[in-house]
Amino acid sequence: MSVWIRQFHRWTSIIFTLTVIANFVVRAFQEPPMWVTYSPLPFLFLLLFTGLYMFVLPYAAKGRLARQS
Repeated sequence: MSVWIRQFHRWTSIIFTLTVIANFVVRAFQEPPMWVTYSPLPFLFLLLFTGLYMFVLPYAAKGRLARQS
């Protein structure tokens, strides 16, 4: 499961970066529609949750090892 989350986080970060770049490109030429402005947000929330999961993972493993000893 951890490997899948890490891979998902990587691909989501690529998509997030592309949507942010597209947002800036559209803004250079005109005022973007609302859906372009807010298009990076779903990917940002996914990155937040997967990043928090990966951040907590080592601490949870330490807790499990301490309880086993």
